Amino acid sequence: MHRLAGSEVEVGALGVGTWAWGDRATWGMGGYDTDLTLDTIREAWTASLEAGVGFFDTAEVYGDGESERIIGRMLAETPAERRRGVVLATKFMPAPWKVRVRDALLAAARASLGRLGVESVDLYQIHGPISLRSHGALADALAAAHDAGLVRAVGVSNYSVRETRAVDDALRARGLRLATNQVEYSLLRTMPETSGLLRECRDRGIVVLAYSPIGQGRLTGKYSAASPPPAGRNFSDHDMTLVDPVVARLRELGDAHGGRTPGQVALNWIIRKGAVPIPGAKNRAQAVENAGALGWALTDDEVAALDELSLAGRRALRHRVWQHG
Repeated sequence: MHRLAGSEVEVGALGVGTWAWGDRATWGMGGYDTDLTLDTIREAWTASLEAGVGFFDTAEVYGDGESERIIGRMLAETPAERRRGVVLATKFMPAPWKVRVRDALLAAARASLGRLGVESVDLYQIHGPISLRSHGALADALAAAHDAGLVRAVGVSNYSVRETRAVDDALRARGLRLATNQVEYSLLRTMPETSGLLRECRDRGIVVLAYSPIGQGRLTGKYSAASPPPAGRNFSDHDMTLVDPVVARLRELGDAHGGRTPGQVALNWIIRKGAVPIPGAKNRAQAVENAGALGWALTDDEVAALDELSLAGRRALRHRVWQHG
């Protein structure tokens, strides 16, 4: 379990990202995913909780609040004894025109709580470093939400090393701590490591939440160069001829660990790095698949081998070969 700094909130080694739940504009590509329904989401929710995965991440902008409304409905349907294992996180979008950021954040937090059907949220995050206001002003806004009892822990998303330091320092000056930084992180995008962000967060006691941890399905083995993902999946958008060798190695390692799937190995690699992956789950099968990343561990040598095979690792290898001939 990971204790979120500045709070009593704990999250497990794996969570669920709910961007696709209700976000027709992003995931529909002109027509909402017909395989994704309220019933399949309910199955994913239930299967996740049955597997001990109770951390769900959403945002006010996912489906213009629809993702939060769906979670609120799922939560209301969940028996009280199982509901105690649920940890909810959502986000505030600090659009540049929200100059009165404290008032805007408080209003947004209250609106999110209304959609979620809860009195407070376990983790409240700044969705990105796009505000025109200072880190101090954003820290003031987060502190106001915390002081009002609306949020239990505070975090950010898509913040660089420098930005992470700045907002953490600003929060500490106000008696709070930065609990999380949510970034894109996978074998296809290792910038959190190469930039020093992972190390900085570890040193400061900040939990890294990894979104798109299986490259929006590219690391599951479902796609290949011969059968690429649907057009429009811009995150982790890499040439599948580069991804195929990674998936092949993931499959080999999975076989060595009792038949784990490539996606489960990719998630376990992130867990071994100390981060918390939050893959999506559109149905029961995907939720069960994700949970299969738990209860076992890659060896240090296997982690190192995947480091070398990651896209960043292969770029570094090519650079070394070029330098030394």
